[in-house]
This record gives sequence, C-alpha cells and structure tokens, in this order.
Amino acid sequence: MAPPRPVTERVLAALAARGGTLALAESLTGGDVTARLVAVPGASAVLRGGVVPYATDLKAELLGVDADLLAAAGPVDARVAAQMAQGAARRLGADHAVATTGVAGPGPADGAAAGTVYVAACAPGVVRVRRLALAGTRPLVRRASGDAALALLAGLLADGEHLRSPGRSRQ
Repeated sequence: MAPPRPVTERVLAALAARGGTLALAESLTGGDVTARLVAVPGASAVLRGGVVPYATDLKAELLGVDADLLAAAGPVDARVAAQMAQGAARRLGADHAVATTGVAGPGPADGAAAGTVYVAACAPGVVRVRRLALAGTRPLVRRASGDAALALLAGLLADGEHLRSPGRSRQ
C-alpha cells in the first residue's frame, strides 16, 4: 500500500479536479503555508497567491477585516480568522481560502497566551474556523498551525459541499 500523499498535494489535486482556486492570508505562519504549497509541482494551476498581514492594521486594510472587531477583540479571534479567509478569497479572486492568526510565542501577545491560534478555511457560502491551543517552541507552533489550516481546508473539500467549479449553480 502506498503511503498517503501530503496534505498539500491532496488539497491542490482536489481543487484542480474541480477547477477551484486558492488564496491564503497568513499572519501567524508568515507565508510558510504558501511556500509549502508552491513547492508542489503544478500548484500554479490552483494557487492565486497569499497575503501576509502580520501587522493588525493590515488585516483591515488589505483583507477588509472589520476594524471595530479588531479594536474590540484583537487579531487573535475566530471572527478575525474567518474574515481574513473571506477577505483573501475576495481580494485575490479565489473561491477557496485559508487564514492563520494567533500567538506563536514565546510569550503572550495581544491578550492571548502563546500557542493560542485560529485557523480558518472558506469556500463559496461556507466558512470553518478552528481554535488551537498549542504547546512547544515558536517554530513548532507555526508549523502545527499551518498543518491545521491545510487539514481544515482538506476536510472542507472532502465533505463535498460547495465544491463546484466557478459558475456552476448549486443543486
């Protein structure tokens, strides 16, 4: 039995098979997920691009995250992650997106403990967010966050909802 394909390959293949596209909004992961995806041959058939809005104000300016939400809740919030994913899809012209936001450590930031992470994945009409409480070094938290974001998208794709190529109506 062949070993399972990496999640990057599975996500890209699932989107390519459906004519889907992908955008990323990576605050916590700083472009790592995008780099992992572009390492896969043929990624350009699916990947539209990524945005790294590391500064809080850029989440609003570049992705359209509600500035009042950012002021009230801070950048480490489920609603912020959801809006980041939706904003990346809209801004980069993709029908699917993932987002990462949180605190990699070593200490707390923005009112959240180190290892507090939110990842989001969206597709037409659907947004999923997952909260993570991770332990470990800064690189480990960042890597696990990227893994979780890709796994969230893979799960969304596997469910089959909303996986129609652009222009197709729901039935």
